[in-house]
Amino acid sequence: MHGQSRLLICHCVAATLCFLLPPTVRAQSNGGEQKSVQIIQVDEVPTIDGRLDEDVWSRAVMVDDFHQIEPNEYASPSERTQVYLLYDDEALYIGARLWDSEAEQITAHVLRQGEVLWTEDRFSVILDPLNSGRSGFGFEINPNGVRREGQYQNSSNLQENWEGIWRAAATQDAEGWVAEMAIPFKTLTFDPSNDRWGINFGRRIARKNEQMGWVSRNREQDPSISGLMLGIDGLQQVSGLDIVTSVSLSDKKDFTTGETDGGLNPSLDLFYKITPLLNGSLTVNTDFSATEVDDRQVNLTRFSLFFPEKREFFLRDADIFAFGRIGGRGGDPSLGNTAASRTSRQNGQPFFSRRIGLGETGQPVDLNVGGKLAGRAGRWNIGALAIRQDQFEDVEATDIFIGRVAANVLSESSVGMIVTNGDPRSNLDNSVVGIDLTYLNTRLSGGRSLEGEAWYQQSDTEGLDSDDRAFGFGLRLPGRIGWRAELGFKELEENFNPALGFVNNSGIHDSMLAVGYTHRPQGSYLRAIFTGVDAQRIDLLTGGLQTEVVKLRLAEFENHINEELGFHYTSTKEVLIEDFEISEGVIIPPGQYAFDSYGFAFETGVHRKLSGSFEYESGDFFDGEQLVLGADITWRPSPHFQGRVGYEYNDIELPQGDFIARLVRLEASIAFSSTLSWVNLIQYDNMSETVGINSRLHWIPEAGREAFFVINHNLAQRTENSSYHSASADVVVKLNYLFRF
Repeated sequence: MHGQSRLLICHCVAATLCFLLPPTVRAQSNGGEQKSVQIIQVDEVPTIDGRLDEDVWSRAVMVDDFHQIEPNEYASPSERTQVYLLYDDEALYIGARLWDSEAEQITAHVLRQGEVLWTEDRFSVILDPLNSGRSGFGFEINPNGVRREGQYQNSSNLQENWEGIWRAAATQDAEGWVAEMAIPFKTLTFDPSNDRWGINFGRRIARKNEQMGWVSRNREQDPSISGLMLGIDGLQQVSGLDIVTSVSLSDKKDFTTGETDGGLNPSLDLFYKITPLLNGSLTVNTDFSATEVDDRQVNLTRFSLFFPEKREFFLRDADIFAFGRIGGRGGDPSLGNTAASRTSRQNGQPFFSRRIGLGETGQPVDLNVGGKLAGRAGRWNIGALAIRQDQFEDVEATDIFIGRVAANVLSESSVGMIVTNGDPRSNLDNSVVGIDLTYLNTRLSGGRSLEGEAWYQQSDTEGLDSDDRAFGFGLRLPGRIGWRAELGFKELEENFNPALGFVNNSGIHDSMLAVGYTHRPQGSYLRAIFTGVDAQRIDLLTGGLQTEVVKLRLAEFENHINEELGFHYTSTKEVLIEDFEISEGVIIPPGQYAFDSYGFAFETGVHRKLSGSFEYESGDFFDGEQLVLGADITWRPSPHFQGRVGYEYNDIELPQGDFIARLVRLEASIAFSSTLSWVNLIQYDNMSETVGINSRLHWIPEAGREAFFVINHNLAQRTENSSYHSASADVVVKLNYLFRF
């Protein structure tokens, strides 16, 4: 089929979805009226100490009509939960009393700020200040007072690397535990004229694998599934100014060349609320020296891998720049198409912020100055990012621009466009223009929802003419019970080149399909049984197959304490049109290959002090054989210490040669308190024959003020079978101090 015909079909499908399907309404609880709560304003401010003993809490409105989400949605929860709400001119205050009849068994392993809390007992809040159902914020806390926050993209995708300024504390006692939160309005994007906010609450008891909530649909909670908080009025037009001053002192050495570098590096970040809905940012001499290191990955494919963004400047307002749901809906990856890799799903992004400030090999590149405008005006979502990147190697200093605008349509859908200009890794002119439509309907019977998207992009690269378009569409029926299904298609022409985006495979048609069914036995040791089939097929635009993967998820079991066991069978076809050097000196010749494999995966309940997972895969691989073993073991003897060992083993036997690919990850974390932690990470892979050591001391006396002491040391083999020698090292001391006006 000709490309223009496919594009016409995409647009027709999208238009049909938008105008034939009924508009959505905000989710209700168990088919009843939408829940709401009337909040009151106070002059007295509660002390955030994890205790609800101030008189002001007696005036708060109380929410206690929680229900189970897991294991039996809308059933009565096993423990009581009461939530209290107040606000003043500065912040929203939330208190929670979480009863537990076996308080001595509360799961609270995590003491380090910023660590994920999915293993823990926890209390969570979802806020949708615009009451749009499309975006919002998530806040959660565990019984140790450890905070975790995120920003929703496309309503269902929570970006957990986002960091907002807020305060929280928790205490434990013989009756359970207590949580307190203070969320400043300066941290949120809101409309002062709107006194109806979307809000929701959740609670997890890890040892029971029990999830509770105030509002849910199909065992989900997100900004599109919430109740209403009424009565927030009288807020002033908060034009807040955050000034983040930073200074770092570094010393770097390359042991191969003997070169040294370092010195004192001040930087400045300004964040200003032009209006409560529109944020302006300015960064000068940007410093990312204390950013967490990437997790290493083993690559046995022909295509480059995808690494997520971790730098705070780019994560702020990242939801505004999200385009066409490329990359998936987020959340639990097992709910998506497991035949397609994460990298494959990200292929075609018009804007991928890791292209800025990082070279081809991941080396840092200085950013002289940058500005960002992001927020909302009426029904419009607006984003603009301009950066001046410094010269590096033979690439001249580059001016970079990204513009994004989207209009809210129907109840939870949007249509928009994106423009990018600049190439941070070459001296060539490059620009991209794209349009997209995202659709969401949570009004289907049985608590089901329907998601869809369609998008089109065209790049313009100096020296490349024609064949520079990309487009795609997707449709999915998500669900944690009964049937779920997903289909998607995208085409990337040979010369499609978003220099500020992510493309690792072009000149292709990429088709995906997934169908599965989840059965939830009643009153059984088993919580869920899933079976399904996931498939992906990638064809070359010039004709012929490139890759086809069909994965039969034969049976996946989950029990009452969140332990999982799954069996699968995978059939793969690969067509090579040129030599593929899969390992040094091991070259697979062109040809068509078909191979099958089978495997299983097991994971213990993550609430245990000693927990882990194990994966096994065995079968054919191209014209040889492959054995894959993976293990991950975590030990938490107390909240003050966590040890983790991860191991990935690939034993490949091919007619062209045999090799073994190993990846080892060792982590030891010491939390001296909830404000002071020391994390040590060692990573090794025998493909690069390097050892990376990262040691990071992090002090957070309060949100927005922090200090880092970071050591990075890389070891490498100079010759095969030789001992390891220092390759590079750097030491960084960095201080951040937030002034909020």
